[in-house]
Amino acid sequence: TAVLQNLLGYLSLDSLRRALLIKVLQELLETWGSSSAVKHSPLEQQQYISKAILICLSHLKEPEIQSCRQELLTSMMEGVKCHLDSSLPQIRRLGMIVAESISSKINTDGPVLKFQVKVIMKFVSGVQGLEEIQAYYLEIRGSSSTFKKIGYLLTKKRCIENSEVPEKTVRVDDDLIPYDMSEDKELKPKAPVYIRDCIEVLTGSEDVDKWEATVKALESLVRKNPAATREVSVELAKILLHLEEKTCIEGFVQLRQRAQVAVLTTDPIPVAKYLTSQFYSLNYSLCQRMDILNVLVLAAQELSCPKSHGKTKHTGAQKPCIQLLPGNDSSKDWRKIVDERIKSKTRRFAMGQSQVELASGPNEFNSVAGHFFFPLIQHFDRPLTTFDLLGEDHFVLGRLVHTLAILMYLAVNTVAAAAMGKALLEFVWALRFHTDSYVRQGLLSCVSSTLLSVPAEHLLEDMTEELLETQSWLGDVVEKDPDGDCRRLALQNLLLMENLKQKL
Repeated sequence: TAVLQNLLGYLSLDSLRRALLIKVLQELLETWGSSSAVKHSPLEQQQYISKAILICLSHLKEPEIQSCRQELLTSMMEGVKCHLDSSLPQIRRLGMIVAESISSKINTDGPVLKFQVKVIMKFVSGVQGLEEIQAYYLEIRGSSSTFKKIGYLLTKKRCIENSEVPEKTVRVDDDLIPYDMSEDKELKPKAPVYIRDCIEVLTGSEDVDKWEATVKALESLVRKNPAATREVSVELAKILLHLEEKTCIEGFVQLRQRAQVAVLTTDPIPVAKYLTSQFYSLNYSLCQRMDILNVLVLAAQELSCPKSHGKTKHTGAQKPCIQLLPGNDSSKDWRKIVDERIKSKTRRFAMGQSQVELASGPNEFNSVAGHFFFPLIQHFDRPLTTFDLLGEDHFVLGRLVHTLAILMYLAVNTVAAAAMGKALLEFVWALRFHTDSYVRQGLLSCVSSTLLSVPAEHLLEDMTEELLETQSWLGDVVEKDPDGDCRRLALQNLLLMENLKQKL
């Protein structure tokens, strides 16, 4: 930053050199607005270019801005589109900051560009000449609080107006003694007690209070009545997928998502078939498609975790476990840690006290993993009229790739793990040269999940060719990929491969 300040400040000091300052700004904006540069340049370089643009803007005078106003406007529109198309939130924020700065410079009298987001200004700390940007950010924050105050005052005024009653309508009867109603409570509608009643309320009821009570109670009702849920599981999953908020209910998205997960874990196979088929169907929004992915991941995580049934058993020795050291190395904790380790290593022949058995049980994800995984991986390369994963919908593709990586990781020790791993490596190989860094990070996570979940014997016997191809690609990523996270993940995968070879 200091180099940029000195260099650009030197160009701005002399009138003969100011033409170079404008030329530098134009070339910086050309790079900043290039979609290829946004996709392939590392984040650090894009931050550096953004700083340089902001410093150049702070040195420009009003006549110079007016002379190149149209060029600045064109560059701003092209650049902000490239940045907002990125899957990485840091890149999008960079584009917002620079675009707002350019807009405030070229539109001093008229309306300026505003993004209704919380802008992070850490990367421009210490840069001189950016007071107007920070003030603009504070102005945005201040305006939101002002709107809240105005809304509160209007609401209060409206309540006062509604509570005023003309004197002519007031009747006082001294013969009647008023009842004490200070402890009266508002009667709330009861939530339905049957699954089919919930379906009727969610699909056709106009009673908003009853609808809200149903949404809040649906998850627990589904888990308490698995047999009744299985009878209408697909219908209920369809209703929840299309359910829209009728009232300002707190936590509506989480309530709906938990209900979807409950339905999917109660009846995994038919509901998973329905959700995965709808992911590639027409007439769904991108948010709905990502909701499907989130629900599949959360349900798979719940199914793969062992459930404790509260059984007791008599045991004299503890089960082996991993001892995790606490975050602080305080002297008062060391004796407790040593005592626990000694206790875990000591064999006792006397009968100990009965204790609750640790969570254990079959992996319920074992029998259904393929129904979650394979339908998602089959149709990714078939573009639809409103949905193209290999085209402009690359953010959803990135979420899909990360979802496949998580499902693969949760499928450890399952029967389908080997087939899933082979299919996933072929999927990675088909997309290995994708231009979006978020997608490439997901592909590298897929490789890690495969190496960790598929038994080493199956990897080296059944997937030798795929592993060799993947290893060669990982070496290229470590050396040439512009994204730092991609390079780090590729190096970790290479180390995992070496460990597997040494293990066998």
